[in-house]
Amino acid sequence: GIPPIRSRRGPRRRKPAKLHADKGYDYSHLRRWLRQRGIQQRIARKGIESSQRLGRHRWTVERTMSWLAGCRRLHRRYERKAEHFLGFTSIACTLICYRRLAK
Repeated sequence: GIPPIRSRRGPRRRKPAKLHADKGYDYSHLRRWLRQRGIQQRIARKGIESSQRLGRHRWTVERTMSWLAGCRRLHRRYERKAEHFLGFTSIACTLICYRRLAK
């Protein structure tokens, strides 16, 4: 007989409702691909200087990535296992939130 198709265990991943991206992802085939899957896109356009509305959302991501880059353990990945790296990332996020709330 035909063997069953193996899939990942656990809950199925959900697709994101919206995608925010910078000008490096401004390609017609990518926009078409997202549209076919029903994902709303917020991608900066090449050749257009800036959009205040788009920048508001991207700023949050850029700021958070900057804070995470400040953690030396995460700046260069020393862990071989993804679970360990994810654990250190969670600790870093917890410390960042604590510092923000302590202000």
